[in-house]
Amino acid sequence: MPPDTPPPAAQSDVRMRGFAHRSTVAQALAWLDANSLPLGDDEPVDLPAAAGRVLAREVVSRVDVPGFDRAMMDGYALHAADTLGASSYNRLALAIINPPANETETPETPGTPGTSFDGAVEPGQAFRIMTGAPIPAGADAVLPVEQVDTQDDQVFAQGEVTPGKNIGQRGEDVAQGARVFDAGRQLRPQDLGVLSSIGVGKINVVRRPRVRLAVTGNELLPAGTTPDGFHIADANGPMLAALVTRDGGDVIDRGIVKDNPGDILEALNDDVDVVLLSGGSSVGQDDHAPVLLAQHGELAIHGIAMRPSSPAGMGRIGQRRVFLLPGNPVSCLCAYDFFAGRAIRALGGRSRDWPYATVTRPLRRKLVSQVGRVDYARVTLIDDAVEPLAIGGASVLSSTTRAHGFVVIDADSEGFAADSPVHVYLYDSWGCV
Repeated sequence: MPPDTPPPAAQSDVRMRGFAHRSTVAQALAWLDANSLPLGDDEPVDLPAAAGRVLAREVVSRVDVPGFDRAMMDGYALHAADTLGASSYNRLALAIINPPANETETPETPGTPGTSFDGAVEPGQAFRIMTGAPIPAGADAVLPVEQVDTQDDQVFAQGEVTPGKNIGQRGEDVAQGARVFDAGRQLRPQDLGVLSSIGVGKINVVRRPRVRLAVTGNELLPAGTTPDGFHIADANGPMLAALVTRDGGDVIDRGIVKDNPGDILEALNDDVDVVLLSGGSSVGQDDHAPVLLAQHGELAIHGIAMRPSSPAGMGRIGQRRVFLLPGNPVSCLCAYDFFAGRAIRALGGRSRDWPYATVTRPLRRKLVSQVGRVDYARVTLIDDAVEPLAIGGASVLSSTTRAHGFVVIDADSEGFAADSPVHVYLYDSWGCV
């Protein structure tokens, strides 16, 4: 008998204990949430690498954006009062104080973005200006180029503007001292633009949870390998890796784990925050994972009243969270979505909620369940109604690829009658944030 394997009687007790009294989904979630508080660790990352990461600290701007009053249109900066009564029938002449020396503008030309002007605009004068250029002293409005006519060093106003018109005020985007983002925000692409605009080149984000994938099975071939004889290609590994990445985890995959206590225990003891062990989670003689978890840590949940995924379990070894996911791929997906994904998101400072959009549509036909368990029903949408595909079929992964999403049937329900409105969680929204 391998040295890390308890006596047969102890193994039997562990294997049957949870299955004799299966936990409810609510009980499993309660344990999970109590043991999945945010890690609290943060790390600095360069701004271009921060998309999708979670802010570890609030961000307060040290500058105004913009840092100066600027033109919002091409035209002429002037005194708004000088345009009073101007129209195409009543053109008012103003002197241009920076007429072009030639037809070619240069980056140093006054009135272009990034330049300064030491003078001031007096009443009766106009200053040629481009969008984004700083407003010169004295001017309080910009008359758009579409409302003027120019002749040599004069401009004729053909429309009125009020004070402040077509001027972007200093600090109107972000004011100095303003709290720009709170801690816990998951950064979107436009957030990176705002951070860059206030001079942030490196930002502190919550550390990604380190997640070890441990897919077990002596019958498994590496992912993407053509099935051969009685061996099958690993489907759970790439699926779990994508899910963990979606949920903000850092994937650690050391390859397929053999179905023996020593290799499984080595995976359980990896230096990570979370271990996802797929396969060997049930009560058979070759299902070593529950026994090892109980022996070396805490097997808190084993056996859950749900379909599929009833053999799922969870526990801890020290501060390491361990999730026992069934080997059948639909069960693996379901158990991940209900439990492991929720924990990984929480550890990384993200919302615990499912990252799936929902729609509510009527059922095309009844969807039957059994009171006392939660069912995960794959469905498709046809003519704006919901067509059930499968509740069972834990090994038929294509039922999830043919489905638009899934419906959760609560434990206190016998299902839904035809035409009942149901909430559908959409698979195709998995990338939404």
